[in-house]
Amino acid sequence: MREIVTFSVGQAGNQIGAAFWETLFKEHGLDSEGTARADVFFDEAGVENKYVPRAINVDLEPGTIDNLKSGPLGHVFRPDSYVHGQSGAGNNFARGYYTEGAELLDSVLEVTRKEVERTEMLQGFQLVHSLGGGTGSGLGTNLLSKLREEYPDRMLTTWSVIPSPKVSDTVVEPYNATLSFHQLVENADLSFCLDNEALYDICQRTLRTKSPRYEDLNTIISYAMSGCSTTLRFPGQLNSDMRKLGVNMVPFPRLHFFTCSYAPLVASTSQAFQALNVTELINQGFSPHHNMAAIDPRNGKYLTVAAIFRGKISSREVESEMHNNQAKSANGYVEWIPQNVLTSLCDVPPPNLKMSATFIANTTAIQELFRRNYNQFSLMFRRKAFLHWYTGEGMDEMEFTEAESNLLDLIAEYEQYESATVDDDIVEGEYADEYAGEYEEYDEGEYVEENAY
Repeated sequence: MREIVTFSVGQAGNQIGAAFWETLFKEHGLDSEGTARADVFFDEAGVENKYVPRAINVDLEPGTIDNLKSGPLGHVFRPDSYVHGQSGAGNNFARGYYTEGAELLDSVLEVTRKEVERTEMLQGFQLVHSLGGGTGSGLGTNLLSKLREEYPDRMLTTWSVIPSPKVSDTVVEPYNATLSFHQLVENADLSFCLDNEALYDICQRTLRTKSPRYEDLNTIISYAMSGCSTTLRFPGQLNSDMRKLGVNMVPFPRLHFFTCSYAPLVASTSQAFQALNVTELINQGFSPHHNMAAIDPRNGKYLTVAAIFRGKISSREVESEMHNNQAKSANGYVEWIPQNVLTSLCDVPPPNLKMSATFIANTTAIQELFRRNYNQFSLMFRRKAFLHWYTGEGMDEMEFTEAESNLLDLIAEYEQYESATVDDDIVEGEYADEYAGEYEEYDEGEYVEENAY
């Protein structure tokens, strides 16, 4: 088995994590009878048919963890998988990364080591956190860098809730998010960007929920999270896993930030009038209104796309529909990556549905999200506003400057690859002559003599 260990860090991380585990429990029917390959996310305990989530729930204050323990899933987690501090990070990245967070990190890594030893063949880790607060951003990214040191060859996936353009919970969100991006660019393999505003829009526009609560938003995220791992957990015609996703989706190591969407999302009142077929799933998946990040994919170009279908679906139909979609909006895809759509098929549909699909896109339009964050960051950083809270915890002002320049580099890279054409930077002229010279020398010289023996 290729197991995945899930970290939920901070308040948002733990609440999304709880929704994710609820979704998995329903999918695997773990309340009642046995399961199909649940061991990717669950560890079989000593008691027969008792499955324990491979989860580690972390927070710097006890409140969220206590809520989780007393909630409907509190009894299913291992008692030592709850790790919490006492004082909280107070929306301060520096407290989460350096002072409070660093003290808690050793105990988190100890629990991780035990969890990893229970696996047969660990595929990687997924981290669920938000970048606006202190714990998810500071402790979350610090944990990523430590996991990268200890398990350098395993996949690291993050589900990161990015500060929204209009909905803001805290004033210093741009600082925390920019400092987090600095770490995510270096240490994560795949980062799924989510934000509350886009999820609110999905709830109100598509699902017709009048006043959505965080539970509603988290449930939508949990569908996408379970969709991404579905071919690992159930049998299917065409499998995909975290590593395949990475290899097919990330053309350059720094450009690993994705948006995702899930279909079908239909208001309960309209369900009877909705025809569910592959074309409808693909239309919904590529619709800007179903995107879980507040960007418009039409403003950029797709570098790569992954589509994971569930249910009794013919692979031929999927291939032809995806091809039609690509042909229809050819300008929306970069031309220098041919065949840039990955599809995978799983035979088992989600509960109460005949079919569903999860779409993951690596699009250059995601620079909107980074640019928006950079603009808000620079407005405050120019005046050195709120900076004393960070330097007071032992942070250096240079770290802010470095994070800022790293974010600008990332935006520039997305711009560069969006405008690149097939004819750009092709090895010709002087480069080609140099290479040709090298090969000739090599052929004529040692290589030929060695082979003579």
